[in-house]
Amino acid sequence: MTAPLIAITSGEPAGIGPELCAMIAARHAAKPFAARLVIIGDRDLLATRAARIGLRGDHPAFDRSGRASAPAVSVLHVPLAVPVVAGTPDPTNAFHVRDQLVAGCDGASMGEFAALVTAPAQKSVMLDAGIDFPGHTEFFAMRTHTPRVVMLLVGGNAAAPLRVALATTHLPLAAVPAAITREVLADTFAIVARDLADRFGLARPRLGVCGLNPHAGERGHLGREEIDVIAPAVAAARDAGLDVSGPLPADTIFVPQHARAFDAIVAMYHDQGLPVLKAASFGGGVNVTLGLPFIRTSVDHGTALDLARDAAAAATADPGSLEAALALAIELAATRARAG
Repeated sequence: MTAPLIAITSGEPAGIGPELCAMIAARHAAKPFAARLVIIGDRDLLATRAARIGLRGDHPAFDRSGRASAPAVSVLHVPLAVPVVAGTPDPTNAFHVRDQLVAGCDGASMGEFAALVTAPAQKSVMLDAGIDFPGHTEFFAMRTHTPRVVMLLVGGNAAAPLRVALATTHLPLAAVPAAITREVLADTFAIVARDLADRFGLARPRLGVCGLNPHAGERGHLGREEIDVIAPAVAAARDAGLDVSGPLPADTIFVPQHARAFDAIVAMYHDQGLPVLKAASFGGGVNVTLGLPFIRTSVDHGTALDLARDAAAAATADPGSLEAALALAIELAATRARAG
């Protein structure tokens, strides 16, 4: 069987993404992954940044007409707008990053790529350039006209995986309570349960649901969101046949002996769930976007401009999260292929 074709965006050109892509390509050459890789970015930049850390970067151009027989590693060229200074983002190149994401998203949506893996982008630079970019998750949802997607972070280890899904993503904390509605939670539970079954092969996923307030509201003494919104949404999901429990106190549900009872935990907001996941798995965690028409995974870290600024420091960057994101993308693509 032909190895799947996995696309990897190189991300913010002033960040550590180009070096991480070079490291992944080198590891692929030494011990091949069960896939062929297409790195999306500027060919000259990728070659230059690979060379400065002592790695090869002169990979062949990706040929769409011959994608069925694509080489082990190729580059889909997306030109820079202006030259790059490592460690110093330029908003003019934000459009280069956007074009990477468009190429990867459209290719994955049309089946050209079996999955899309994304290196980090600098959100502030995208916004400074006038690009509507709340984050990769929302960008891909808008691009594919998907009404609702869910951010899922995967970490831990094979024996005790930790999966954390978010009911809301990139919102100011003050906006979170109003954004948590019964409809939002119903969609979130359904998407998480469906994709854990279809993509992760979990027949009847067990979902644990965090409360919003401390102690899950303390029976209304610390807030009524659990009583008025979260508990009814959980009850409706159970009536629909899903295995959902909660709302449970967030400071309890993540304790390992409790977390092991669930295949995924649904947190109400970004910084309720992600600090726990990153404390347990930083450098090896993977961000997965559920609900999209294609498989998308990503690193769990940022652009590391401080590392990118200096060649010696860049050479010490850890590609573990990108490698984990690639490995999970390959695994999910294989599961999809087996399911037909």
